[in-house]
Amino acid sequence: MFGNLFSSLGSSFFDHRPWEVESDQVLSRAAFPAGIRTVPRGTYPPINIGSTPERVDVYVFAAGVEPSSIDVSIQQNLLAVSGSRRLVANPEVDYYRRERFDGDFRRVIALPEDADPDRVEAKYRDGVLHITVQRRKAPKPRQVEIS
Repeated sequence: MFGNLFSSLGSSFFDHRPWEVESDQVLSRAAFPAGIRTVPRGTYPPINIGSTPERVDVYVFAAGVEPSSIDVSIQQNLLAVSGSRRLVANPEVDYYRRERFDGDFRRVIALPEDADPDRVEAKYRDGVLHITVQRRKAPKPRQVEIS
């Protein structure tokens, strides 16, 4: 009895993929991220930033990016990381969900005032770009003799 009822609706009625794609599109346009520590959907690459009294460490998680396609620059205490990641898609496959980022990216990070733009190192290993920015040495007070 129900077999005929459901078979008349066709298999596309129970296919959840179009609804999933549409809901993802609607939800990804939300004005605010889900929490205080989250970033907007589509932010790539994710980063971690830590600091010590001697330096600032920036970790850029950019798996699948050729190191030669990454540009790191610093100007007026702003560290900019840009580049591109190209993913090869199988032309014979009809993707209904692709979550890996593909294309150009740019992230700009504000550094502390005492960051030294002349002492920056960048290393890329296992999909992680580690940027170290040394801090300027704080001038020590010196005693002035009165004559």
